[in-house]
Amino acid sequence: MSKQKTLKSSFSLEGKGLHTGLNIKVTFNPAPENFGFKIRRIDIADAQLIDAVAENVNATERGTVISKNGIQISTIEHGMAALYAYEIDNCLIEVNAPEFPILEGSSIKYVEKIEEVGIEEQNEEKNYFVIQKKIEFTDENTGSTYVLLPDNDFCINTLISFNSPILSNQFATLERMSDFKKEIAASRTFVFVREIQMLLQHNLIKGGDLDNAIVIYDQKIKQEEFDQLADTMGLPHKEINELGYINNRPLVFDNEPARHKLLDLIGDLSLIGRPIKGRIIATKPGHASNNRLARIIRREIKKQNVQAPSYNPNQTPLMDINEIRRRLPHAYPFLLVDKVIEKGENYVVGVKNITINEPFFSGHFPEYPIMPGVLQIEGMAQTSALLARDLIPNLPEDALFVFSKIENVRFRKPVFPGDTILYRVELNAPPKTNFCSLKGYAFVGETMVSEAEFIAQVARK
Repeated sequence: MSKQKTLKSSFSLEGKGLHTGLNIKVTFNPAPENFGFKIRRIDIADAQLIDAVAENVNATERGTVISKNGIQISTIEHGMAALYAYEIDNCLIEVNAPEFPILEGSSIKYVEKIEEVGIEEQNEEKNYFVIQKKIEFTDENTGSTYVLLPDNDFCINTLISFNSPILSNQFATLERMSDFKKEIAASRTFVFVREIQMLLQHNLIKGGDLDNAIVIYDQKIKQEEFDQLADTMGLPHKEINELGYINNRPLVFDNEPARHKLLDLIGDLSLIGRPIKGRIIATKPGHASNNRLARIIRREIKKQNVQAPSYNPNQTPLMDINEIRRRLPHAYPFLLVDKVIEKGENYVVGVKNITINEPFFSGHFPEYPIMPGVLQIEGMAQTSALLARDLIPNLPEDALFVFSKIENVRFRKPVFPGDTILYRVELNAPPKTNFCSLKGYAFVGETMVSEAEFIAQVARK
C-alpha cells in the first residue's frame, strides 16, 4: 500500500482571475496526515477553512465553486487536478480572492511548482476508493454518462461532442497519472465566441483573453461585433476572416479541448477526498455532472467507511495455511483463517472459506446453518495476530494473543456455508509491548457482515 503525501514546502502563484479579473495570489502549503484538501480565504478576517469536498460545491457554471457560510472560492479545478494527479493527499490552500488565478488556463504552472518544491511521503497509509465492479451513471440533466470499471491504476477516457463545425467529436485518454504533465497538464480551457456575450452578461470571464483560453470561432459574426466584445473585455482588436481557433497561442494538442475536459474531471473527482483505483469512461463530461458523480461516490464511502478488500482467488497468498499454522498456535477445529492476501504496516487482510463441513454447523443450527458471530470475531483476532507478531518488539516465541476487551460489535448480515469471508484488521493505535488495540471488519463480497473493536493482550503459554 502507498503512503499519504504532502508538499515538501509551500509555493505561491499569482495571476488574474478568469471571472473576476482581479490580481490574485494563491499559496499551497504542506499539511499533516489525514488533513485532506482545505482552502481558506485570507482576504476575509477570521474566515473558516473550507473542506474541498463534493458536498461543498454550490455552483458549476464555467468552473467549480465551493462555499461555506456564504464565503466562496471558484475555479479551483486546475489546481486540484495537479495535486490529485501527483498523488498529494494533504494540502492547505490559501487564496486572497474569491477564485484561483486562471494562469495559463490549465494546470501546467501548478505542476511545475509542485515539481520545484517536491513531494514528501508521510507515515499514514492512503485510503483508496477502489472500483470493484462496473458502475454506470447518466446525468439526465446534461446527457453526460460515466462508466466506472475496475483497474489497477487510476485511468480516464473522455469523449466530447459539440454541435460545431470546428469542434465536433474528440476523445482523450490518460492511462497513467505519471503522464499527466506530458499528456494533460498544459491543455487549456476553451470557449466558443458565440458564448462570450452571454458569459459576460452573467458577470463571468472578465479576466479571459486569447492567451489563457482556446477561443473557438464557429459561427460568422461581423467584425464590429468582435470589436465590441474586445472593448467590453479590455482586449485589443483582432481581425478575424475565417472560422477556426483564434487564440494567440496555437493548440498544444490536436485534441486539446478533450484533454482539458479530462483535466477538469480529475480536478472535480479530487473532491471525493480519496485517491481512486479504477478506470472512468466519461462521455460529454462537465463540471455539474462531474460533481454529481463525486457526490454519488462520497455517499457510497459514507455508507461503508471501510471498503471491502479486493480478492482474486488466483492471486498467490502472502501467507498460505502452512505458514499460518507455523505462526499461530490454533489447530482444528478452531483455526479460522485460511490465508493472508494483503498486509501493510498497520493492517492485514485474511481469508476464511466457509463450508458445510465446519463442525459448528452441526449445532448452529442443524436446520438453518449460519456461522456464529462470535467466531467471526475470533477470525478477526487470529488474523490480527498475524499482523501483531511483526509489530510488537521482542515478542517471546511462546507468546499467545488473547482477548482482554471487545466492544462496539455489530453483526450486520448472516454468513452461510459457501461464503468466503474477508477479514480486514487494522491498528487503532501504535502497539505497546504487551497489547494491541485493533479494529476488525468482516466482508462477504462487498457486504460488511460484522465489525468489532478489541484489544489483544500478550500472554505466555
